[in-house]
Amino acid sequence: MAGFIIRRLGVMALTALCMTFIVFLLTNLQPNLEKLAKTQAGARITDAEVARWIDRNGYGAPMLTRYGEWLGVLPAPLATDADGRAVGGRCLRGHPGLAADEVPRFCGVLQGDWGYSTKFRRPVTEVIAERLQRTGLLMAWAFATMVPLALIVGVLAGMREGSALDRGLSTLSIATTSTPEYVSGVIFVALFASSMVGLKWFTGSAKSAVEGATFQNFTLPVATVALYGMGYIARMTRASMAEVMTAQYIRTARLKGLSFRAVVLRHALRNALIAPFTVIMLQFPWLLTGVVIVEALFVYPGFGDALVQGAQNNDIDLLLAVSVVAVIVVLATQMLSDIGYALLNPRIRVA
Repeated sequence: MAGFIIRRLGVMALTALCMTFIVFLLTNLQPNLEKLAKTQAGARITDAEVARWIDRNGYGAPMLTRYGEWLGVLPAPLATDADGRAVGGRCLRGHPGLAADEVPRFCGVLQGDWGYSTKFRRPVTEVIAERLQRTGLLMAWAFATMVPLALIVGVLAGMREGSALDRGLSTLSIATTSTPEYVSGVIFVALFASSMVGLKWFTGSAKSAVEGATFQNFTLPVATVALYGMGYIARMTRASMAEVMTAQYIRTARLKGLSFRAVVLRHALRNALIAPFTVIMLQFPWLLTGVVIVEALFVYPGFGDALVQGAQNNDIDLLLAVSVVAVIVVLATQMLSDIGYALLNPRIRVA
């Protein structure tokens, strides 16, 4: 197991490097840099002024060199004026006024410097930490609601395959999965947060949840996220439970005189929940980056909103940071799901 984890960590690091380089390459294309220069220095600047701005702010070096500077394995050059004062460079972004000898040579991800957000005018680490905390709260409540309900629905449907209960719950699961979040979210707002039908039980905006989440301002976004993810987990659980209930050892247990409830709780349930474990673990990356629509619909400034703001405003450092966090979460959850699956299923052995 230790060798497996070490190998997976190595693959994770290599995959993260490849993915971040692809994102770095796409966000640092020349048209994006020119657009950023005109956004920061003025839309009417000349091409020569655009080129000077790009060179002064550390975007003029070759792509691989800039990627090494962003990682923190290569020193970032510092632009100075005729008097020797620091006027530009990667390490000076967000730190105006520093003397040339006070500016660090290395200022990359390995040093904990993820850059400066041109949209929010703050260090990227502060923006990411704040947005992750908000989305983490939404994820926690959605996960705590979604998983237990999905497992209950899946187990109940799979216990008696082909029954009326199975058909009803399966139809419900398919309906929730096939309904996009923006549709269910709009329906929830229309039914429970507007005067259209008179049920103004909740607020249609979760912006006030930034100051403090309450039952009124956080229920609808949590329900929208949980409803969409619940159906897929329930269907996987139902399929696994139906397969387990037809196994030979289940029939043997019934022939020995055990009640149906005892057979389900003691023998079928544990084995039926092995397969959905992987599906449940893979919900974490979706909850982190797939809530963009929900956060936009309910005006909730979370991690997904940071991704949208970074893309709309060509905020290169913010986009890179969001991508790195998303890649790390995806790779980490995949490794944890593999380890957990091997621990839950004794027939699985890692080489």
